[in-house]
Amino acid sequence: MSVAFNGPLLFAGAGKMGGAILKGLLARGLDPSTVVVQDPAPPQAVMDLLAEHAIKTVPDAAAVDVTPAVILVAVKPQIMDDVLPALAVLAGPQTLIVSIAAGRRIANFEQYFADAAVVRAMPNTPAAILRGTTVAVPNAKVSDAQRAVADAMLAAVGDVIWLDDEDLLDAVTAVSGSGPAYVFYLAECLAQAGEAAGLDPALAQQLARATVSGAGALLDASELSAADLRRNVTSPGGTTAAALEVLSAPGDGLQKLMTEAVAAATQRGRDLAK
Repeated sequence: MSVAFNGPLLFAGAGKMGGAILKGLLARGLDPSTVVVQDPAPPQAVMDLLAEHAIKTVPDAAAVDVTPAVILVAVKPQIMDDVLPALAVLAGPQTLIVSIAAGRRIANFEQYFADAAVVRAMPNTPAAILRGTTVAVPNAKVSDAQRAVADAMLAAVGDVIWLDDEDLLDAVTAVSGSGPAYVFYLAECLAQAGEAAGLDPALAQQLARATVSGAGALLDASELSAADLRRNVTSPGGTTAAALEVLSAPGDGLQKLMTEAVAAATQRGRDLAK
């Protein structure tokens, strides 16, 4: 499927996530001559991608000499206020702003880009293998055509879900954006538990990694709910039931910990927005 935009596409920041989106778009047929990357120090993998496609790269916004149709803002939230004023000078009246920065609300961008169409999006790290999930929220200025443009951009790395309520994005970030880290930590803890039970460390790592990735693939492929799949693995009085009795203990089980973890991440997102 070919991807095209009505004018130049500016990547303000090309780190891991920005680089993943660019890679996905190029794989879908985006003309690299329409892309400008503004980043003083992209990761080596992104630098290789830029060199392979001869994509124009500049260290700062002052060196950009086009009016972008779309600006993808993919810089760290901590340096956002240093970057946005220069980007605002570049934007034209029809420029679409798409932000994938955590903790920065649409109103923050509207302060710099007056009357601009803004989409705030939260992808997650499986975007690196084109298996991401992105939740996006448009402001009132985003037209149907611009929403389609943003959807095409974000869909280059996986599924896209649209919401109308920006307040939900902090919880989305806590579940989906941060969620892969929870799964990786589960694999880490499972391997450590295997070692404690007497397994060789390398074998414990192998088993934990394969079990988590295999279970995820099964969940993705199955029409059954996670709860149904869990029940299918659990024989009454068996080994799995014994383990789940510990994990589901009332008051201090996994559900309580996960609820507290998501609440903490949600609150941190709200704090960053302030």
